[in-house]
Amino acid sequence: MEPTEEVIDCPTGWVAKHVREYVETDGKQGGRKWGMDMLLLTTRGRKSGLLRRTALIYGRDGDRYLVVPSNGGAANHPAWYLNLCADPKVRVQVGADRFAAEARTATAEEKPALWELMAKIFPTYDQYQAKTRREIPVVIIERLPD
Repeated sequence: MEPTEEVIDCPTGWVAKHVREYVETDGKQGGRKWGMDMLLLTTRGRKSGLLRRTALIYGRDGDRYLVVPSNGGAANHPAWYLNLCADPKVRVQVGADRFAAEARTATAEEKPALWELMAKIFPTYDQYQAKTRREIPVVIIERLPD
C-alpha cells in the first residue's frame, strides 16, 4: 500500500464529508466527533483492489489502536472489516500522524477486556451487540516500523 495511491472515501455522504474535513485539516476538524476520538482507516478492497478510507471511533491499549466493526448492529460486518481480514496491511491517520499498520481481530482471550474499554468510550456498542446475532469483533491495529 503506497501513500501515493488514489484513495476512495466512504460513499456515505456525511462520512465522506467528515473524512474530507479530517484530511484537509490534519484532523483539526473531524479528529473528534460526538465527543470521541476518530481516526481514518484505509484498507484495500478485497474485490476491487482499490484503497478505501473511512472514519472510525477509536480507543487505545498501550501503543495499539482499537476499532469496532459494529456496522450499527447490522447482521453483516462492514466492508472495511472484510477488507482488512483479506489484507491486514492498512494505513491509519490519527490527527496529522499518518502511518502504515497491521490490523487483526482480537482473540477470544483478548476481546472481553478490549470490548469493555471500547464500550466505555461508546456505550452504544453494547446495544449494537444485543440487537445482532453476529459477534461484533474488536480490531487491534499496530503501527509498523517506518
